[in-house]
Amino acid sequence: MAAAHPPSSASPVVEELKADYHRMLYQQLGRFQAIATPNDKYLALAYAIRGRLVGHAMATGEEYRRERSRTVCYLSAEFLVGPHLGNALLCLGLTEAARAAMAELGEDLDALLALEEEPGLGNGGLGRLAACFLDSLSTLRFPAIGYGIRYEFGMFDQAIRDGWQVELADSWLAKGNPWEIPRAEIAYPVRLGGHTAASVGRDGRYRVTWIPAHVVRGVAYDTFIPGYRVPNANLLRLFSAEAVESFDFQAFNRGDYWRSVEAKVESENLTKVLYPNDEQISGKRLRLEQQYFFVTCALQDMIRIHLQTARDLVRFHERYAVQLNDTHPSVAVAELMRLLVDEHELDWEPAWEIVRRTFAYTNHTLQPEALERWPVELFGEVLPRHLEIVYEINRRFLDDVRARHPGDEALVRRLSLIDEEGGRQVRMAHLACVGSHAVNGVSALHSRLLADELLRDFHQLWPRKFRSVTNGVTPRRFLALVNPRLADLATETLGGDAWVRDVGLLRGLEASGADAGFRARWRDVKLANKRALAAELRRRTGVAMDPEALLDVQVKRIHEYKRQHLAALHAVALWLRLRRDRAADVPPRTILVAGKAAPAYQTAKLVIRLVNGIAEVVNSDPAARGRLTVAFFPDYNVKNAAWILPAADLSEQISTAGTEASGTGNMKLMMNGAVTIGTLDGANVEIREEVGDEAFFLFGLRTPQAEALRRGGYRPREVVERDPELREALDAIAGGAFSRGDRDLFAPLVQGLLDHDPFLVLADFRAYLEAQRAVERAWADRERWARMSIRNTARSGRFCSDRAVTEYARDIWGVAPVDLSLAGKARP
Repeated sequence: MAAAHPPSSASPVVEELKADYHRMLYQQLGRFQAIATPNDKYLALAYAIRGRLVGHAMATGEEYRRERSRTVCYLSAEFLVGPHLGNALLCLGLTEAARAAMAELGEDLDALLALEEEPGLGNGGLGRLAACFLDSLSTLRFPAIGYGIRYEFGMFDQAIRDGWQVELADSWLAKGNPWEIPRAEIAYPVRLGGHTAASVGRDGRYRVTWIPAHVVRGVAYDTFIPGYRVPNANLLRLFSAEAVESFDFQAFNRGDYWRSVEAKVESENLTKVLYPNDEQISGKRLRLEQQYFFVTCALQDMIRIHLQTARDLVRFHERYAVQLNDTHPSVAVAELMRLLVDEHELDWEPAWEIVRRTFAYTNHTLQPEALERWPVELFGEVLPRHLEIVYEINRRFLDDVRARHPGDEALVRRLSLIDEEGGRQVRMAHLACVGSHAVNGVSALHSRLLADELLRDFHQLWPRKFRSVTNGVTPRRFLALVNPRLADLATETLGGDAWVRDVGLLRGLEASGADAGFRARWRDVKLANKRALAAELRRRTGVAMDPEALLDVQVKRIHEYKRQHLAALHAVALWLRLRRDRAADVPPRTILVAGKAAPAYQTAKLVIRLVNGIAEVVNSDPAARGRLTVAFFPDYNVKNAAWILPAADLSEQISTAGTEASGTGNMKLMMNGAVTIGTLDGANVEIREEVGDEAFFLFGLRTPQAEALRRGGYRPREVVERDPELREALDAIAGGAFSRGDRDLFAPLVQGLLDHDPFLVLADFRAYLEAQRAVERAWADRERWARMSIRNTARSGRFCSDRAVTEYARDIWGVAPVDLSLAGKARP
């Protein structure tokens, strides 16, 4: 975001940045300007900026230690933080100074920013939310540490070849990561496999010893997360797996060269890649090992820090509030019990009280496949001591259930941590519920569905344990950073940039929306953003997008419940409409889809192929030229979102009602002035409440209606028979129109819809088409559309991660901010 008064070339800050850049280039990288590569120049600037963050982080850590502040520990399998340099410059208020410094050195700051590899630490909304929360925790000055895994490779880079998704290695660390600091001295043993041995000591105490089959080391890497224009910077601590003994010298001397490094290779596989394919048992084992790996490293780290200023662990829960970000880290409940009982010799009851008061659990999904369950046999093979602890937690818990509900064995079976039906499995969401003092959903609708359906028995048992905290996104990255044109307009209109810290101030834009001149400037900003996207889209895909056309975007993970295939059906129906009547009153539209499908998710990959097949046909058809364009933007991530979010006119949030927990893409698009077309699902409900019916295109079955339709024996073929447009669109797909005549290619997709349609795509098709025609009518009135767009940005404050984090801090964590600007002032 441009500064109100860009620094002059004589500015001391500019001179300091130039000097620091040269020093880093010379001392850190061993280069001088004439021979430095573009990556060297990026690294030199990054190290110069990191040096300033280190100062903030050290002061923050010292003050937290002095105050013995209660610290939020956010445990997450993903932290999709996005590129660091631009965000650090924004938060430190150095963007324009860096631009001036680089210009004086003959370098372009934007070109250097473009060189940064996006950290491969996440895939979807879960990781983006975790990153937003870290940003807000620092900005709001709450003491916090994010704990996760330093994946050597991200999930994958997505390429599109002949219309198909192709997965390429995400080698994000190949050129180095200047933002992390290795902490070789902070390393913890991670035990895996083996067996347990019980004994009774001379003191009469029952003890269990875990004798592992093998042990790896978890080594810490620290990244500092700055707050916006505050001296606070919190810590993201990620762990990488290493062998305890990385080289077998005896094996090498025997000539067995592979065995000499076998332990190193096997150990490092543990943190090699984000989300290994878990179709096979080996993949399931690796995922469980990954989850346990970062959880035990995190808890051992907390205990180490705690014991620096305390004699024992009896007040551990007063020092730490540990948030489980979905079920991935829920094994932490059993692991903290193991550490307290086995290693630090607390009795079970006080240890369990510490555990229960330490943890809180956020559920992020209503999809059964994401509520992790581990086969008991596998769980016991990987974590034999933890299986014993889970059994004991379950025994005590179910004894309490039976005492409160005598004779209700059906309830006992439903609540048990062990699912006894269809193969015994450990229910990780149940473990998290039992071992946490708070359980929350992530939107009002999702929280109600958790309480009424998914976790109904737990809610009835402990109604006061359940909370609702609607998700939010940071306006620093997802407005100020990705959309500088709109940010500058907001700052000018509102008389300052205080809105970047208090997004509620954007509400002041709404009054300006009544002014025709302001609306024209708003449209100019959107058009400039669309032109930038059009150039990038053409460079990436060869597709020519008309910046003046309505930009209709659906950007999210590819999944059947998110219903990208519903948007594809609309694209086909629109194309067929134009072919029937070239004079049809259809405003020009670009339909843009982006997102990754899990490598083993064949249906999702087929949806990507369908979108690209439609694009191939539509974009070459004279009947659609200038009226309809379809495109798939490859490799959607935080960096690429910066092209799409500022440009979008229409935000597709069309999941089946009752399936999306919240969504965060809907919030980012809203913040950037996109108008939503959507179902009453997830946070769409609250977005519609905020902007009103007149600035939201609603369609589709409500959650109770969807459930009633399924229960009543839904027959999708009957829906098709009643709807000629739907039948025509499906026939075009089935007949090979978008597969170069191959009638078999999309047959699984079409047959799945006709025979099952579990997410009610066909049932909602007609309502969706009518909503899209309402979109066409609204877009024809550009003044009305501008007012809707302005209202969406103006009313996006409710969906800021600052608000969400404040609610967690007040209602769940019990933590208070620490203002470093006041540090020491109250002490003599």
